[in-house]
Amino acid sequence: MEIIPTPQEAETKLIEYIKEPYLQLHSRMVAKAMKAYANKYNEDENLWYVTGLLHDLDYEQFPNEHPSRSLEWFSKWGYDHRLIHAVAAHAISMPRVKPESNMAKSLIAIDELAGLLYAYSLMRPDGFKGMEAKSALKKFKDKAFAAKIDREEIKYGVNELGIDLKEHISNLITIYNE
Repeated sequence: MEIIPTPQEAETKLIEYIKEPYLQLHSRMVAKAMKAYANKYNEDENLWYVTGLLHDLDYEQFPNEHPSRSLEWFSKWGYDHRLIHAVAAHAISMPRVKPESNMAKSLIAIDELAGLLYAYSLMRPDGFKGMEAKSALKKFKDKAFAAKIDREEIKYGVNELGIDLKEHISNLITIYNE
């Protein structure tokens, strides 16, 4: 039987495996957006949330092997194949695992964009409050801003989901304002 960890169990794993505060914050931001997107697609909020929370579980310890260690751990722990697939599909490594589900596609679309929006929020006096998709899109197009963010990865996820980039940015800003 495949296991879907509870949010509390996933949070415990997050704290056990990731010590760096920004990586923990990033995982929680991705989880929050994943839960909202699960609701949008009438999917299992818990599964999507914990997938977002655990998607980078091995990144701090094994950045050059990410996400292969996580995938091994998830299999060993008996985690749901949908969680494993989504985490495998979000890896930029080649050969790429084709995202088969809205959950996998959403994880790809959300992951890097969460980082870009967080970086932008730090520049603003009120963070996410009052942030507009139009101005965030300008930051997205500015390759010098948050240069390590893979914009092509975000575009790939958005295209796979069949959603407009500006709409997706707006969705995430709304989610992070809640």
